[in-house]
Amino acid sequence: MQKPTILIVDDEQQMRHLIKLSLQREGYMCIEASNGEEALDELAHMLPSLILIDVMMPIMDGFTLAERIRSVHPSIPIIFLTARGDEFDRIHGLKIGGDDYIVKPFSSGELIARIEAVLRRTTALPRSVEVYQRFGNVKINKLGRTVYVNDEAIPLTLKEYELLVYLCNHIGRAFTREQLLRQIWGLDYLGSERTVDTHIKTLRLKLKAEGDLIQTVWGIGYKAEV
Repeated sequence: MQKPTILIVDDEQQMRHLIKLSLQREGYMCIEASNGEEALDELAHMLPSLILIDVMMPIMDGFTLAERIRSVHPSIPIIFLTARGDEFDRIHGLKIGGDDYIVKPFSSGELIARIEAVLRRTTALPRSVEVYQRFGNVKINKLGRTVYVNDEAIPLTLKEYELLVYLCNHIGRAFTREQLLRQIWGLDYLGSERTVDTHIKTLRLKLKAEGDLIQTVWGIGYKAEV
């Protein structure tokens, strides 16, 4: 089974490359960002299962980035990476929502162990809770915010993911475009209903042979049907 996706945020390209190699050897999928603004752009399109953030970065330091992320995504695990290991920084990082704090230099073994420990803590569920939802050959992992078709991970944007989950949570129920706009994009969204059509089209393409999971209800809108 494919492991979760991790976002690596570090302004040093060589450091990002080394971390990525270590993670990929363990089966993790990786996304890279060289600064805080790039990281926020990535998060607008896809939610990773965990974020590694270097503290000392230009444009936006790691603590500020973590606070920005926490204001929107309070549950995504964050591990800080830094060359500064003084107690004040460690305490501050944990207080603003960090799940762990690793001081550079560190070994790949320590990094993997810390990541696995944080993921165990933050994704632990009672055994009675189903982690996956299955809809034919489509499988949704709500903890990892990952979608699989025939056990192949499908890269979805955040809105595509939310749209798929919402429709699948109401199998057989038809929604108008206006209803979907309100539920997924919010009451303050100023775009047109064509936004829904565009996202449905790309969602079907990404689901490939399983795209007919999302059906058009003529004169109304869309529904999910197994």
